[in-house]
Amino acid sequence: MERSIQKMQDFYNHVPGADIVQEEFGYYCLDRWKREGHITDATDLAALFGYDPPARHSLGQLGWCEAGFCPVFPEVILEDRGEYEVVQDFAGRHVLYFKGRRDGFMPEYIDHPVKDMKTWEALKWRMDPTTPERYTDFDARMADAKAKQAAGYHIIQNLVGGYMYLRSLMGPEDLLYKFYDDPDLIHACMQTWFELADAVIAKHQEHVQIDELFMGEDICYNNGPLISPDMMREFLLPYYQQLIANIKARQKDKTKHLFIQIDTDGDCRPVIPVYQSIGMDYMSPFEVASGCDVVEIRKQYPELLLRGGFDKRILAAGKEAIAREVDRIMPFMKAQGGYIPSCDHGVPEEVNFEDYLYYRELMSQY
Repeated sequence: MERSIQKMQDFYNHVPGADIVQEEFGYYCLDRWKREGHITDATDLAALFGYDPPARHSLGQLGWCEAGFCPVFPEVILEDRGEYEVVQDFAGRHVLYFKGRRDGFMPEYIDHPVKDMKTWEALKWRMDPTTPERYTDFDARMADAKAKQAAGYHIIQNLVGGYMYLRSLMGPEDLLYKFYDDPDLIHACMQTWFELADAVIAKHQEHVQIDELFMGEDICYNNGPLISPDMMREFLLPYYQQLIANIKARQKDKTKHLFIQIDTDGDCRPVIPVYQSIGMDYMSPFEVASGCDVVEIRKQYPELLLRGGFDKRILAAGKEAIAREVDRIMPFMKAQGGYIPSCDHGVPEEVNFEDYLYYRELMSQY
């Protein structure tokens, strides 16, 4: 574990030539590998693929891809469509699922809970920071976090980003209209986002120092940002800036750097300078199919911490293609420091087990 902690510290300190943290973004291929007999439910993937024990500890309670509701909406089957069913999910959305299945495929979102100020006011109580259920097992969670921090773990506060939060409330299409047609609604939702995040993080900071604020944003698609930089500056950044300022003001050790990580799929290159204006110094996962090349981004932004950026399509293209890409990326990025390689999203089902194992063997050399 000490070795993992040192590798993680070297990453955050941007140490040139340091050994690379070995980890993976996630998987969509495990069912295939199980069917083919390569792994079972009992397989230790970390041991099999040479991953480092995680040297980070995450604090939650503030959403991930959806608003941090507490209590969440009850799951209710709204409509039977034979092979499919329409379900109200925990975030209040109406979702079309395969009957009886909730994962392993991309669901279709039919409706979202916020239409206007009235519907927003009807559900915002679910984001009350004083709700007792939000702090279930709080003392035990904080004791665990304090012990991890004392052992040298990096303490991360996870938080749904403003754009992803708004999208979960209104849906990706309606949200774009609301920025123009009902800006007061957007600001009302963001003010509640801020108040919840600030209150919960303040309670966490009574017990631990926050090393990193991680915001799951997903604000980009394959051709760039889904809203303009000007709209980001109007509707998102003021709330981010105030939250970050408050976190820094509450830190017990104000000499320690607070890392800010933004996670977004798609072509993130146009928004890097926008997020840097609020102190972002860490980004992920750099989707290659959208034009993100971690080598070129490192050259343009030498101080930016990077994670991700290994093309999932190349993982499915065979050993020769994998070796070429490892040779293209890894010597340069290791020499620079401040990089954690992983697939640029979950490893897809098309990736052969033997090819992925070969990829992991190559990565272990770094």
